[in-house]
Parts: sequence; C-alpha cells; structure tokens
Amino acid sequence: MRNKRVLFLVVILSAALAFAAGQGEGALRMVSGRVVDSQDRPLHKAVVHLKNTRTLVIKTYITEPDGSYRFSALSPNVDYELYGEYQGERSGAKTLSAFDNRKQVTITLKIKTSK
Repeated sequence: MRNKRVLFLVVILSAALAFAAGQGEGALRMVSGRVVDSQDRPLHKAVVHLKNTRTLVIKTYITEPDGSYRFSALSPNVDYELYGEYQGERSGAKTLSAFDNRKQVTITLKIKTSK
C-alpha cells in the first residue's frame, strides 16, 4: 500500500512540474514596436502605456531614440491595452488579445504631433 502512495505522489509531482514548465517563461508573450508621428518619424521619449485589463495594472516605457518600446513577460491569458503619449498628444488604443497566440507581437503606435 505504501508503494502505491509513493508512486501516486511521484506521478502527481511529475504532472505538476510538467504543468509549471509549460506555464514558465516559454509560455509568456512579448509586445514591441515603435511610436511614430504622422510622417512615420520615430518619437524619442514618447511614453507607452500597457494596461492589464484584468488587474488594471499599468506599466510604462519611455521610447528609445528610434521610437522603439518593448514589454516582455506578459501573460498569454490576459488582454492588454496599449497607447502612446507624446507632448500632450495621444495615439489610439490598441489591444493585444488573449486570443492572439503569437509569442511576439509588433504594434506601431502613431501619434499626430503639432510639429
């Protein structure tokens, strides 16, 4: 009887470890892209906001000189909303859906500037 219990615990532990490995970093998503003006010029120091629509937690990223941004380690089971801001102007909001099963998604945010 004791051997059956040990075997059962080993099987359960193995299944739990396999599940955890599937939920690890390999299962996470990344969204990246660029923030540009209406002439597709990169906007350095634009602020990109990424909102988890489940928890309402917002992360921000200040764009690089080439207008690029990146958010990694995103849950595949959550919808995210993102938009950019630059000098008081704002891009339209874009959604990264939980139904989108790509691990890496590229989204360009366009902001009409007064330049």
